[in-house]
Amino acid sequence: MRWHPKGYGGQRRDLDQVKRDGWHDEGVLAVSVDDHRLTWPERELVRQLGDRLYGQRPDCGEAANG
Repeated sequence: MRWHPKGYGGQRRDLDQVKRDGWHDEGVLAVSVDDHRLTWPERELVRQLGDRLYGQRPDCGEAANG
């Protein structure tokens, strides 16, 4: 007896694999501003891009950035 619909079984991909596939297949980049693999200038660039494209995050004020 199956407990899941056909096609919905098996292993889930981990989050990094989903992000990797999105980048390779669709050209979509999903990156956290807090990713420990990035240097400070890289994290700052990500933050600035996010602010420019989507507006400033509600939990980040100007005082916190300076």
